[in-house]
Amino acid sequence: MALGRSLLKLLQTVLYAIEFCCAAIILGIFSYFLAVLAKNDLDIPRWQQAVEGISGAAALYLIFAVLLTCFLGGKPFFAFLAIALDVLFCGGFIAIAILTRDGANSCTGDVKTPFGDGPGEKEAPGAGDYATACRLNKVAFAVSIIGAGLFLISALIQLALGRNYQKEKRYGPSPANNYTSGTGSHWWRRNRGPRTTKEAYAAEPEYAPASESGLTGGPRDVLPEGSTNGTNASYGTGYHTAPTGTSTGNPYEYNRTPATNY
Repeated sequence: MALGRSLLKLLQTVLYAIEFCCAAIILGIFSYFLAVLAKNDLDIPRWQQAVEGISGAAALYLIFAVLLTCFLGGKPFFAFLAIALDVLFCGGFIAIAILTRDGANSCTGDVKTPFGDGPGEKEAPGAGDYATACRLNKVAFAVSIIGAGLFLISALIQLALGRNYQKEKRYGPSPANNYTSGTGSHWWRRNRGPRTTKEAYAAEPEYAPASESGLTGGPRDVLPEGSTNGTNASYGTGYHTAPTGTSTGNPYEYNRTPATNY
């Protein structure tokens, strides 16, 4: 699953790089249009300003999107933010395609361009002929359609990245938890031993839980027949007593007979 997420991140990064190129092309073309119009003191239509603004915002977003996908791709917050922005810019590029729809027409004869309408061979104000301006507008129109489609695909990949991350976080490789999928990256975790004495005893094969042995605890050794365990004849308190009549008292008790002074 980790490999799948890496492939999704790589694919998303490539898509963002292509989308950045699309936004940069539109931004460059319309920056040229606006510069020529401003230089010749011509009126700048609002729709051209809108195209400039949308493409510029998309280019700025995509610079950060490439970096965030490499390092934070799939994280829930960033995945949700990326999906929302991808859908937003998909709509923005659709708007650019609508605003530059004159680029779908032929660039011969009478043409419509951001510099105005006129015969294709006629000189445009500070920009060669109208046919050249028409072809530049056609490029922006085509690239906006491509960009809108790529942004939609990017939103779907971000959704897949987010789900993949959640699965990888939820499931681990431990068969004890009956996990059937997911790899989980746990290489940074230490291999910890039992935290309590109870856990340590449970890990030993010669010990068994009380529910298995039917006793109250302790090892599953069989005491000699007839032996007792303190005041309780049943086994299970975890210590032994010597056979009847063989007890010598405290085995660690010293001889208290006073020494004879000479």
